[in-house]
Amino acid sequence: MRSVAIRVVVGILCGGVILAAPVTAGAQYGATNGEWRSYGGDLGSTKYSPLDQINATNFADLRVAWRWQTADASLDLDTIRETVPRIQFRMFQATPLMVDGVLYLSTALHQVAAVDAATGATLWIHDPEAYLGGRPTHFYNSRGVAYWSDDRPEITDTRIFFGTNEGYLIALDASTGDPVLDFGDNGRVDLMEGLPRAVRGVGANRRNRFGVASPPIVAHNVVVTPNVISDGTTTKEAPPGWLKGVDARTGDTKWMFRTVPQADDFGAETWLNESWRYSGNTNVWSMLSVDDELGYIYLPIGTPTGDYYGGHRPGDNLFAESLVALDIKTGQRMWHFQAVHHGVWDYDFPAAPTLIDINTNGRATKAVAQVSKQGFTYVFDRATGDPVWPIEERPVATDSDMDGEALSPTQPFPTKPPPFEYQGVTVDDLVDFTPEIRAMAVEAVKNFRLGPLFTPPMLSYDDGLQGTIQRPHVGGGAGWAGAAADPETGLLYVPSVNRFSVIKYYTPAPAEGGNLRYTMRGLAAGIQPRMPQELPLLKPPYTRTTAINLNEGDHAWMQPNGDGDRIRNHPLLRDLDLPPLGGDGRTGLVLTKTLLISALSAGGTDDGPRLIARDKASGQIIGSVDLPARAIGTPMTYMHDGAQYVALTIGGEVPELVALRLP
Repeated sequence: MRSVAIRVVVGILCGGVILAAPVTAGAQYGATNGEWRSYGGDLGSTKYSPLDQINATNFADLRVAWRWQTADASLDLDTIRETVPRIQFRMFQATPLMVDGVLYLSTALHQVAAVDAATGATLWIHDPEAYLGGRPTHFYNSRGVAYWSDDRPEITDTRIFFGTNEGYLIALDASTGDPVLDFGDNGRVDLMEGLPRAVRGVGANRRNRFGVASPPIVAHNVVVTPNVISDGTTTKEAPPGWLKGVDARTGDTKWMFRTVPQADDFGAETWLNESWRYSGNTNVWSMLSVDDELGYIYLPIGTPTGDYYGGHRPGDNLFAESLVALDIKTGQRMWHFQAVHHGVWDYDFPAAPTLIDINTNGRATKAVAQVSKQGFTYVFDRATGDPVWPIEERPVATDSDMDGEALSPTQPFPTKPPPFEYQGVTVDDLVDFTPEIRAMAVEAVKNFRLGPLFTPPMLSYDDGLQGTIQRPHVGGGAGWAGAAADPETGLLYVPSVNRFSVIKYYTPAPAEGGNLRYTMRGLAAGIQPRMPQELPLLKPPYTRTTAINLNEGDHAWMQPNGDGDRIRNHPLLRDLDLPPLGGDGRTGLVLTKTLLISALSAGGTDDGPRLIARDKASGQIIGSVDLPARAIGTPMTYMHDGAQYVALTIGGEVPELVALRLP
C-alpha cells in the first residue's frame, strides 16, 4: 500500500515520474471490436474508438437511422403523480452500451432497456419502480448501466448492473431483462446496509438521503457503484459515501472503503475534534475508472458535509475531494491525492479519471489524468500515484467571516498542464466589448468580493459587500461529461464552461431540524451580479474545448464551442466585430480514429442543435449535422452489420435516444 503525500513544499518536486517499461499506445484502452462495453468506451474512460468509417469527408452526410423514445413516457405518470407529485423524466443523460448488437441503457426513472442496434426496436424493458420508493437526493436521473460476462468458460452468464435512486444495486439477465435471483436478495443488493445515518425515504414523496445516478463499473468480477448523497442538508450529521466492492456473481460484499475514515483508519486524524464521527457525504457521485492490468480502481471523491461550510469538520478532511486508487479485489488503498483541503467551494471531482499511456521527455508512464471543476488537470503515474509534473502547495487567503471556519492556508496547484478554464475574477476579466459595456460590468460587481481561485466565500461585510464571486462556478469548469483521450497521440480533450457563482448563506432555524451553523440557501437568491439587458459579465469564450498534450504538459489548442450567436445578436453587440464567443454547450465527447465528435446547442439549421466533428489536431469544425433536439447525454459510437453509428440521448417533450449513420 502506498499513500501519496498530501502537502508538498512550493518549489520542491512532489514525486518524480517513475520510469516504466515502454508501452504501446492503445494497448490496453479504447473500445474494441466495434462495441462500447463500458460507459466511457472502456474501463479507462477514454471515450475512444478506432472506428473510421465516418470521417471528415462524409460526416455531414450522417442521417438519423432510428429514434427510441424513453420508456418513461409509457408510464402512467398522471397516476404516479398522485403519490409522487414532483416526478419528471426529462434528464435522460444516459450513454448506452453496445454489446453483441444490443444497446443497453437506463432512463431518468431508472428503468433499463435493451434496444436493437440496427433498428432501435425495444428488446426488453425492466422497471424496478424505484420512483415509488421515495424522491431522489437531487434529481430523477440515471447516466447508464454496466455490463458483465462470467469469465468461466463453462458458464454462459451475462448481466446488466445498475443502481437506483433508492440506493439498491440490481442485477439483470442481459438476454431477458429478468432479475438474477441468486444475486443478493432476489436480484438486488442494499447499498445502504452498513452505512451510518443512511436512511431510506418513507413513502413515495419522501426524499432519500442516499441513491445512485451514475453507472457502476465491473472488473475482476467485482462491481463498484457510485452513490449520491443529499448536498442540501441542514444538519452536520449525514451518511458517508463509503463504497462497496460487490461480488458480481453472488452480490456478497467483498470490501467497503470508508471515504470518511473512522477511529484508527488512515486519515481520521485529518478530521479534527473527531468530526469523522458524524460527518458524511465525501462520496463518488460521478463515474469510476479501472486499470484492468493493475487491478486498480480510481475513485474521484466529492465534498464533505456541508459542502460550503466546514466549521463543524475542522481539518483537511481526507478523503474528500481526493483521487484514491484501490485494489479492486480487496479494497486496499494503494495511493491517494487530495486536490482541495477542507473544501468549501463544492469543488468535488465531477468526472471519471482518464487512463492514458504517455511519454514525457523520453520516459514512458502509464498515467491517470483527472480533470476538475477548478479547471486543473492532475496527472499521475497510475501505479504509484507520483505526479508526472510537480504539484505545489501555495498560500491562499483564509479570511472567512463565518463563525468557526478555519480554512487551509495552502492548496495544491499543478505546475503542468496549464488550467483549461479561467480561474478567479479580477476587473481585467470583466467584459470589455466597448468602454460603455466595461463600465456596466464594473458597476455590476462593485458590491462583490473579487479574487483568485480559492478566495474564501463570505457571509457578509461591514461595508456592504454581498459575497464572493467564485469562478469556476460550483458546477465546475469541467463537468460530469469529463474528458476524452486519444491513446495514439497522448492528447486529452476537455469540454468546459466559463461561469461564476455567488453563494448565499443562512443559519437554519431550529424548526427546520438543522444544527449546521451555516448552509447554502441557493445560487441565485437575487444576489448575483447582474448586467443590464442580460449582457454577459465576463470576457468570452463562455464554453470551449481544450486539447491538452499530455506528453508535453501543454495545450495543443483551444476552440470556443460555437460562435455564440445568441449573445452576438444582442442589440448592443450585433454591430461589433467580435471573435467566436462560445456559449453553445459543454456536452460530452467521443473520439474516433479521425474525429472528435460532440454536440452543440446552436449553429445548425435555423440556429438549432447539431452534432459536430472537429479535426483532432487543430480543433477546427470540419462537419456538422442537425439534431432533432438538444443533446443531453454523451455520444458513443459502434459498428453493426458493416455500418458505423453515433448514438446519443436528446431532449424534447419526450426525450429520445437517436442513432445516426451514413446513407
